[in-house]
Amino acid sequence: MEPAAPAVIDAGTGIATEEVSPAETAILQLKQAIWQQYQHVLDKTTPHVLPRWIGFSVVAFIYILRVYLLEGFYIVTYGLGIYILNLLIGFLSPQVDPAIADAADGPTLPIRASDEFRPFVRRLPEFKFWYSITVAFCIAIVMTFSSAFDIPVFWPILLFYWVVLFSLTMRRQISHMIKYRYVPFNFGKQRKRASEEESTSLPVD
Repeated sequence: MEPAAPAVIDAGTGIATEEVSPAETAILQLKQAIWQQYQHVLDKTTPHVLPRWIGFSVVAFIYILRVYLLEGFYIVTYGLGIYILNLLIGFLSPQVDPAIADAADGPTLPIRASDEFRPFVRRLPEFKFWYSITVAFCIAIVMTFSSAFDIPVFWPILLFYWVVLFSLTMRRQISHMIKYRYVPFNFGKQRKRASEEESTSLPVD
């Protein structure tokens, strides 16, 4: 029986911890290096919106094609659809709910044309939306390689239920947009604001 590793007292916390072997230290350093490189690659892709979504389209097409050819994994697809719907709601919703903000500090979104332009801040930023949905499709592709997830089910019922859920959710979201007068996109507003500033800066003869 091998002797236990001697305990080491942490100078900052005073808590006794087990001494880490050189092999474990090397593994931890390797994991940290891989994670830092992974984060570096993600940071470099942040400004490249179109290439990122093209890459996602390729991943989504591979999954759809695989499910079509296998004629199965409808439960996985249904779960993926529910998850995408949840992400979409976060992507279309403001970071601060106008109903709560109006009651606390007054309107946080412009409600008149003369109000100052305020960019729409999403509850789920575009990059996180893209990252989450891409990872979800990658996980779904991996799941299609295991027959344990291929549960027999009458898929038209799942499709009908998802369409109804999507319709009700989007109807509620659109009603929320109309009630608090916001649009979850900034283009158009910025151009209008810029054109107004240019017109006011023109010299008067």
